[in-house]
Amino acid sequence: MAVEQSLTPAGEQTRIHNIGYRHYDGPRLGRAYARRSLFSQSLRGAYGLGRSAKSKVLPMLLFVVMCVPALIMVAVAVTTKLKDLPVDYTRYAILLQAVIALYLASQAPQSVSRDLRFKTVPLYFSRPIERGDYVLAKYAAMTSALFALTAAPLIVLYVGALLAKLDFAEQTKGFAQGLVSVALLSLLFAGIGLVVSAVTPRRGFGIAAVIAVMTISYGAVSTVQAIAESQDNSGAITWLGLFSPVTLIDGVQTAFLGATSAFPGGHGPSAGQGIVYLLVVLGLIAGCYGLLMRRYRKVGL
Repeated sequence: MAVEQSLTPAGEQTRIHNIGYRHYDGPRLGRAYARRSLFSQSLRGAYGLGRSAKSKVLPMLLFVVMCVPALIMVAVAVTTKLKDLPVDYTRYAILLQAVIALYLASQAPQSVSRDLRFKTVPLYFSRPIERGDYVLAKYAAMTSALFALTAAPLIVLYVGALLAKLDFAEQTKGFAQGLVSVALLSLLFAGIGLVVSAVTPRRGFGIAAVIAVMTISYGAVSTVQAIAESQDNSGAITWLGLFSPVTLIDGVQTAFLGATSAFPGGHGPSAGQGIVYLLVVLGLIAGCYGLLMRRYRKVGL
């Protein structure tokens, strides 16, 4: 049998199969579509959508934890016919900062560390997408996820205030101020979380580092502020607030959004000092974006 095969002419052994390869003639969606797709995928991933059931548990649980106190406050305001909400819109995120920090620590590394660990970043850049597109999409997605987390309870409070027939103009003004505050908070926290997470491809290290940055800075600043308050040094209390992300947001909203300061003794910044706070916040946001751009210039080369 082997001899018969060896004597078969070469032309009869060769087969050419037409498997139907054709050039792609459809629309080429380009960078904008790729950027939007990456943003959408990253935003969905921040709440575990499109991932395993286990990945949905923590972000959804934290979302519920953020909203439950607002629901309780609304129920109390409606049933007892209060003349105002128990907590101002601008104070809500400051009171629940631990939940926000935990959410950021769990989701920022998920957004960028896995791409670094599994070396999928070069695959993104092999498509019509540049490093700036990647950074912009990730930053926008993390900011949007944080804004959804922090704005949802404010919406609950606002709807509840209207149901309780509180003053419409006053509540609308407070709600708008609260939205501005959490938008600024989301931009700042997202930048810090992504920068810290992008340093290491290990998700566990990223989680620990984000928690450390957010909690240690606030704990240290609050402790030193309390010491300054005990020594009647109110001026130092104001300037110490520049050294923590949470106190920075507190200072900005105290100076410009009519919020009551959470600093010891209520010694928040004046309007002039608030300008310094705002410049520091904007500088940190721009600096985080710049650091991310620098980080991803070196990735995948």
